Amino acid sequence: MTNDAQNLETLIREYLLDEGLLRKRIEDENLEFGYQFVFPPVKEGSGQKVQNLVVYQPKKKDLIIISIGTQISKPHIEALEEGKERKIRFFVELKKLLLFKDLYFRFDINNYRYEISDQIFFSKEKLISKNKFFDSVRKVFNIQAYSNLLLLEFCSGKINQEDFEKTEKFEPGPGFSLYS
Repeated sequence: MTNDAQNLETLIREYLLDEGLLRKRIEDENLEFGYQFVFPPVKEGSGQKVQNLVVYQPKKKDLIIISIGTQISKPHIEALEEGKERKIRFFVELKKLLLFKDLYFRFDINNYRYEISDQIFFSKEKLISKNKFFDSVRKVFNIQAYSNLLLLEFCSGKINQEDFEKTEKFEPGPGFSLYS
């Protein structure tokens, strides 16, 4: 790892530690560094739901990537499969949103998964500010939250309350995730 990469890793780790978000280091030979963290910041023991995100720097690249992956839950998959073109329309609408918001994405439509990410470039002279880093984190997080609402619209009226109650990780209230 170069000295610049070491400085960047230290900086990103400090940003995450300062906010109490850091969860674990990601070990991968293709990365200069990587961390799993949670967002949004919540008080410990509050019971509020957080999302897992990752930040990493690929080897020999002058950028970091902030990413969140989503696996659509079984009740939502069933609702999307109910309509003839509902699944495709959902992913097309999501793709349009991500293009409009200038975010990167990968879809695995057959397995009902997708990943949303943003990239921040840096130079030796100018590393990444805390504001720039968290602006990108919020952007990725907010679009993922919006994708939850979009999915809810596409599944509207097709899912019963009992389906949610059968899903282990469903927790009603503010900030819940519709995904398992």
